[in-house]
Order: sequence, then structure tokens, then C-alpha cells
Amino acid sequence: MSPTQRRRFLLAAGATLVGPLVGAGPARASTLYTIGFVSPVAQGARDEALMTGLREHGYVEGRNVHVEMRFADGKPERLPGLVGELVAQKVDLLVVGATIGARAAKRATTSIPIVFAGSSDPVAGGIVTNLRHPGGNITGISLAYGDGFAGKWIELLNDAVPGLSRAAVLWSSSNKAASRFVNELRLAARKLGIALDVHHAKDSPELDAALAAIRSGDAQGLVVTPSPFAASQRRRLVAFAAEQRLPAIYFFASFANAGGLMTYGPDIADAYRRAAFLVDKVLKGAKPGDLPVERASKFELIVNLKAAKTIGLTIPPAFLLRADRVIE
Repeated sequence: MSPTQRRRFLLAAGATLVGPLVGAGPARASTLYTIGFVSPVAQGARDEALMTGLREHGYVEGRNVHVEMRFADGKPERLPGLVGELVAQKVDLLVVGATIGARAAKRATTSIPIVFAGSSDPVAGGIVTNLRHPGGNITGISLAYGDGFAGKWIELLNDAVPGLSRAAVLWSSSNKAASRFVNELRLAARKLGIALDVHHAKDSPELDAALAAIRSGDAQGLVVTPSPFAASQRRRLVAFAAEQRLPAIYFFASFANAGGLMTYGPDIADAYRRAAFLVDKVLKGAKPGDLPVERASKFELIVNLKAAKTIGLTIPPAFLLRADRVIE
């Protein structure tokens, strides 16, 4: 073997030996980690996004990770029980959705690491006291609704509905940050000269009363603010707005996908995918409380032209140009 052939042989052998280690992902790759995942909604985009994120960090179901999944199917009251099931199984780590899910996980365990994905405002929600230093056994992804976000909803509704002078707002104390949303909406509406009718609903009877009041009022638009309860009532709220021919703006893409006029908010699937980054850090030895809570960085304005046609609304062309996605 010539010197050149010998060098090529040694390089090839070295590449074979180190190849499996490059990008291998989690430390202790031979370990099968068990992750408990609790979603506030039904199976779908959120769990798929988490699994995509895990694969991006080298975790493959059945090889080095097993994900035990639980779904609340839009019923927030189920979250504590579902979290309790996984804590009893002594999973290695919990991934939980929604503020109420994160609070349930905090109450259920102080030893199992927790990564929350999708809290409107972790500080207002009582999950952490400091975003940079969450402390304890928890960290996660903030949807950044608490950063002066709410005023944008009334601004967008005003731009989409020419001549808007009065709007209804639906909020729920099932979201601890919701009162802040209402205050921000009032400030923004005042600047625009728009009157607001504010309605509260945290359960079905209250929602019945709120929708009846909106129906009998003279609002020309509707803002639905984030809450687990509102998310669970997505189809009813979309149907109500269509029946009343009432332009409405919501906070999750799922509302537009279900026939709502428009939504503006963080990309929830992206937040769950990014949660996998924190999962990877923790499984490699980082303490959750030392990992800063990350803010959502991807936001979407989605407009549903089918819904606009149904209620007889013509969306200004300039507004459509601002949309990240248009459903036709």
C-alpha cells in the first residue's frame, strides 16, 4: 500500500468510527427517555410539532425516547388529572401546554423537570416570577401576549373593517393575564375613537349570556382574547360570528382554519417545536430553572376570505398584502 493509499484508508476508517457520534443528539444515546406530554387540545398540530422538534435534536421515538401523550380535547379542567397520570408514571420530563397545564404540573411535582409550551404570560399566570431565571424545576416558551400585544387586535380589526366605531370584546378569567389584555384593548381603542363593549365568559352559562348581549348590541366587530375556555369554544364562537355577520379577530390560527375571519398571534406549532430545544437541554443535564423562558418569535396574521364573503365584508387589498396567509 502506497503512502497516499494508506492516508486515504486511515481517513476513511476514522470517518466510519466517528460518523455515528456527529449530530447524535442526546447525551447517553443508549438511554430510552420517557417524556410525558399533555396537550390542552386534541391530537394534531401541537404534538406533531413537538415530535418534529425532538427529531431535529436527535430523538427518535422507540430508539432513545418514548413520548406518553395525553389530550384534554379542549377541556381545561382535565389538565390536572392528565398531568397527575404522567407524574404517577414517573416520567423523566413533562411537556405541558397552556398556563393551566403548567400550573397543574408545578403543583404535581417539584422533582420532575417541566417544560411548558404555550403560556400567554408565564409571570401573570403564576408559573414563574422571572423569565430570565425561572427557578425550580420549570422553564418553557412564552407566547409573548403579555408584551403589549393586545392593542394590535383592535388596530387590525379597525384596518380590516372600514368605519368601525364600536366593537365587542370577549375575555375570560380562565387566563390570568386576560385583564391586562382588556386594559390594553381599551387604551388602543380610545386612541382610535372606537367604543368597546366588554363581556366576560369563563364557562358555558356565562358565554350564553355574553353572546346574547353581543347579539342584542350594536357592535360592528368582535375581539376574542386568549384563554383556555375560548380555545375550547372555537367552533361555537366562529359559528356565532358568521350567523351575526360580525367581523371577528381571534388569537390562534386554528380559529381561521375553522372558518373565522382573521387571527393574529404566535405560531403555536412553532412554539411546541421550539420547546424540544429546552427538552434537549434538560435531558443533557441542564437545570430547568437555570434556562431562561423563551419568547415566541414567529407571529402570523391570517385572513379567511371565505369567511369575509360569508358575512359580506370586503377586505381592503392593502390589508391582504400584510397577511402572512390568506385562506381563499
